[in-house]
Amino acid sequence: MPMANPPPPSSFPSYLALARSGELRRRAAAAVATLANCRCCPRACGADRLRGKAGTCRIGRQARVASFGPHHGEEDCLRGWHGSGTIFFAGCNLHCVFCQNWDISHEDAGAIVTAEGLAGIMLTLQARGCHNLNWVSPSHVVPQVLEALALAAERGLRLPIVYNTGGYDSVDTLRLLEAVVDIYMPDFKFWDTEIAARLALAGDYPERARQAIREMHRQVGALQLDGDGLARRGVLVRHLVMPNELAGTRAIARWLAAELSPDTYVNLMDQYHPAGAVAPGSSVAGLADLRRLVTPTEFARARRDAQAGGLWRFDRRGLRTANDS
Repeated sequence: MPMANPPPPSSFPSYLALARSGELRRRAAAAVATLANCRCCPRACGADRLRGKAGTCRIGRQARVASFGPHHGEEDCLRGWHGSGTIFFAGCNLHCVFCQNWDISHEDAGAIVTAEGLAGIMLTLQARGCHNLNWVSPSHVVPQVLEALALAAERGLRLPIVYNTGGYDSVDTLRLLEAVVDIYMPDFKFWDTEIAARLALAGDYPERARQAIREMHRQVGALQLDGDGLARRGVLVRHLVMPNELAGTRAIARWLAAELSPDTYVNLMDQYHPAGAVAPGSSVAGLADLRRLVTPTEFARARRDAQAGGLWRFDRRGLRTANDS
């Protein structure tokens, strides 16, 4: 059965106490200062983003927002009946050759927003009835979102925060988010270092993801749902099943169950399709193993591997897909 043990109302969402004490503003100011020699993510590119120089992520002093609005395609425990309040940040600290949002991550989509503007977006999503505030691809703009969150909280923001990340996160940066983020939703993309280097230009991705997800779990624990089935606090791991078992599903499942908890909530996703540098018509060579969909047999095998690894809490859409196969 899903775990249902939400924290008491006085501590939910987590950042309200920090906002009342002034700690949220202090933490945001400290985070913004680090942009002068950026180490926000494992790339540690050292760009002086405080003066507007773009880092490896393609983003400078201000965040760039590609889109925002209620999202009804997220996991059931996030979207509820009014949608998850997603803010899609442009730029990315990963360089996945198959990126499903290539225009957002690799190109200059969206508009630059100030802290005031970003705070306004957060409050707009709350006014539209969203169940939570869902920061999508925020790893490279944590200082900017903290800066905006401090303003929004002082103006009445009360939505829980979802940190929706590719999993390539700095532990030091995540520690700035302790008692700020209620729900961490990292991807765990690859287990093998060579595959990570080839497909995301990040050979250290597997180890960095393990470190980051451990820290997330230390902060918030396994996912907790309220009486309506909505996520209140905890870690929800996404794992995209890939052709030819490139993602390493079996090893990732074993690690999650053993190192975090068998109660780890996981969304096994079957929506991989050739995109980005491997999209139909692309001339990039050497990526033939990515130019097809995942088969129903492959996805059913991945589900069995995840269960054999000790996991049991799966998003229901993944369960339906596996059963249909």
